[in-house]
Amino acid sequence: MKIALLDSGIGLLAATAAVRRLRPDADLVLSLDPDGMPWGPRAPEDIVGRALGLAEAAAAHGPDALIIGCNTATVHALTALRARLEPDLPVIGTVPAIKPAAAGGGPFAIWATPATTGSPYQRGLIADFADGVPATEVPCHGLAEAVEHADEAAIDAAVAAAAALTPEDVTTVVLGCTHYELVAERIRAAVQRPGRPPLVLHGSAGAVAAQALRRLGEQPAPEAAPTGTLTVLLSGREGTALPAPALAYEEGRLLRTATPAR
Repeated sequence: MKIALLDSGIGLLAATAAVRRLRPDADLVLSLDPDGMPWGPRAPEDIVGRALGLAEAAAAHGPDALIIGCNTATVHALTALRARLEPDLPVIGTVPAIKPAAAGGGPFAIWATPATTGSPYQRGLIADFADGVPATEVPCHGLAEAVEHADEAAIDAAVAAAAALTPEDVTTVVLGCTHYELVAERIRAAVQRPGRPPLVLHGSAGAVAAQALRRLGEQPAPEAAPTGTLTVLLSGREGTALPAPALAYEEGRLLRTATPAR
């Protein structure tokens, strides 16, 4: 089994690590776009074009499924990618976990990029899935970029700024950008209020990995031999390894130690 993932940068590491944990025997193809990132400020048609380019580069390696490991790319390019690649290549998007967050019943916040915050897409998800539970949209200025470069000081500053915009009564935070899952515990520490119940965080990586297996009719097999390989594509070019900042995160180190790049 071979699964491809695409993103502008290393935000796809969370979903990639989730796939690796569920199926250590799966070959992985990671298609990143260092030449074009960040995608957030780009026009929607530009994001679609770049996502299609990454997807076609990955498809040339014969994957059985393609995960869009990026919320921004899912918003703008999921329809185009499915039109281009399905039914031959199943395409799985990444959607903020608003429905499970609302199921907890308490007020929740959605941390997302400034471009996604307040967008018709996110407002539609809130209307469809929040079920009347109070939801606060929190724009996280510079956080994705800081995570991408593993800039510790910038991460701390961006997390602190977003935490200051998060109401004190929230019980749950939805991580509405895949990059944020790489610093989830730092977000938890910044938002957790003294004397309040433990904060719940909802990311998308585990659900996306599980959905990819379901689309392929496969079952999780975490006990399988770790024989899966790792192929890295950088703006369509064959790379020899993950970008250096990836190794600052547990998810990147898992991939480095569990699979040989080829």
